[in-house]
Amino acid sequence: MTEVFFYIFAATVIGGALGVVLLRNIVHAALGLIGSLLGVAGIYILLSVEFLALVQVLIYGGAVMVLILFGLMLTRTRELKENLDGDQKPLAAVAALVLLGTFIAAFANTEWPRDVGQITTVPFNDIGNALFGRWAVPFELLSGVLLVALVGAIIIAMQEEGEQ
Repeated sequence: MTEVFFYIFAATVIGGALGVVLLRNIVHAALGLIGSLLGVAGIYILLSVEFLALVQVLIYGGAVMVLILFGLMLTRTRELKENLDGDQKPLAAVAALVLLGTFIAAFANTEWPRDVGQITTVPFNDIGNALFGRWAVPFELLSGVLLVALVGAIIIAMQEEGEQ
């Protein structure tokens, strides 16, 4: 049964990611990203790391995506107007093939651990110490970057209103 749920969550992740890349409406693409992030949370639950699943849903699926949607709505960009096919398409295809070959080589040459029949748990105290110790400054820097992005979207939206 676990394998069935894994395939469902994997299909959700891949479908949402394809929606992000292929949909022309930016708001719909952002909703595809939410679906993809929720699928990742489901995979975390299958891996018995409920804390990461909760953080994935609350922080990424909730707060960050609300911030992104507000930014998109404030800029009033609904659909891409220009054609995205450019001169870099052959170079991008070569880069994608090189990246695919690198991933395949890395997967083939890696010693993967076998299932030992035990679930590895990490105490919440260790997670809290890492979040509020080692990762406190990067977390605060990221929140500042997101705040600047939101303020920038508001300024751009205000300039567009003044021009009309």
